[in-house]
Amino acid sequence: MTGRRRPSSPRPFKAAALATAATAVGAALLSLCGAIPGIPEGSKAPVTVMTWAPEGTGATNMPGMPAMAEAYARWVNRHGGLNGHELKVLTCNDHNNTVGAGRCARRALSRDVVAVVGSYSQYGHSYMPQLEAEGIPYIGGYGVTDEEFTSPLSYPVNGGQASLLAGNGRQLARSCTQVSLVRPDTIAGDQMPSFLNAGLAQGRRGTADDVRAPEDATDYSRQARRAMGGADSCVTAALGDRTDTFFDSFRRLQPDGLRVRLASVLGSVQQSLVTRTGSKLDGASVTGWYPVASDRRWDPMRRVIRDHAFGDNRIDAADPGVQTTWIAYTVLREAVESLGNDGEVTAHSVRRALDGPLGDGGVDTGGLTPKLSWRYEDMLAVKGFPRITNAMVTYQRVRDGRLVAERNGFVDVSGTLEHRREEG
Repeated sequence: MTGRRRPSSPRPFKAAALATAATAVGAALLSLCGAIPGIPEGSKAPVTVMTWAPEGTGATNMPGMPAMAEAYARWVNRHGGLNGHELKVLTCNDHNNTVGAGRCARRALSRDVVAVVGSYSQYGHSYMPQLEAEGIPYIGGYGVTDEEFTSPLSYPVNGGQASLLAGNGRQLARSCTQVSLVRPDTIAGDQMPSFLNAGLAQGRRGTADDVRAPEDATDYSRQARRAMGGADSCVTAALGDRTDTFFDSFRRLQPDGLRVRLASVLGSVQQSLVTRTGSKLDGASVTGWYPVASDRRWDPMRRVIRDHAFGDNRIDAADPGVQTTWIAYTVLREAVESLGNDGEVTAHSVRRALDGPLGDGGVDTGGLTPKLSWRYEDMLAVKGFPRITNAMVTYQRVRDGRLVAERNGFVDVSGTLEHRREEG
């Protein structure tokens, strides 16, 4: 439009046009109000959160975490939202670098999110100070940084890499005469040996050979030769997405007849990798945080993925990142519901709820974890990791191309973590 009035335009036409425009605008506003099935018109203010993770990088990628967050939002909004509030999920790619992590945090702050939920980033030093400055809680990170277990605004749902490696050490100590740990040559990787060795010490085994490796290599022959060991030795690899590449290098170099047992932790090995490699990983020992993916306790999550992910192939129900995001949003929902019908949902009120006695002894995750609570009395005495409240792991094994439970129930590694000795 030019802003000029046509002299020939009749007044009745103009009035009709204005009426039509007003009707269209009104209809649009009404459609926006009622755009979310399950949330009535005139409902409470939306609750905005963020989920971030690396995607499309040369190292560890977790695209299923933001995808699971979006599917969760569609599901919960279809069923009335979070205690009547529409859940809005923002997602961000941290690109597996410190700059990207900082940008995601700044975007979260600019959009006034009440929490960052179910996320993965190796760069806690880039995002956590920004969240702390604005009082924004970090719920259910993946557990790969120190900040997730030291910041008073962090609410971890598992024991992170620390519990996995401590559990893996205990798992291997029963049958391995010698252990090699192949891990990323990164700040996050530097703490891995002390946790694995704490688990080995409980089984009265020596320390593992620490094999550092680049986290984005295309060949690990040099590291495979160093990790080889002798008869009845074990090699545990925790290289994220590159673990498969290491195992390929290892298998090519392994002499015929040499019995070396493979091992790893969930996240570096999961069902999709086992399926892709056929029987090559049969017999491998794997430590996880949660029940095996085939466990019926995951059925509610699988139904949400089936009905609300719309075939999004980024989401794998057996991916521990996806599983962690599901559990983290379960915690968020419980926290919001605990505020009552009249409670305002803000970063401060969510944090206050998480610091209090949620539910009957904590957040019930349907048996996927112990009940979760972050009161002072729930914290474990783990040096350098004061925010750990859940140190339970599961022992799994690859059998006939499937990850299956090696033993029933959870294994508590809190004592192992509390008594570990820092190295170097």
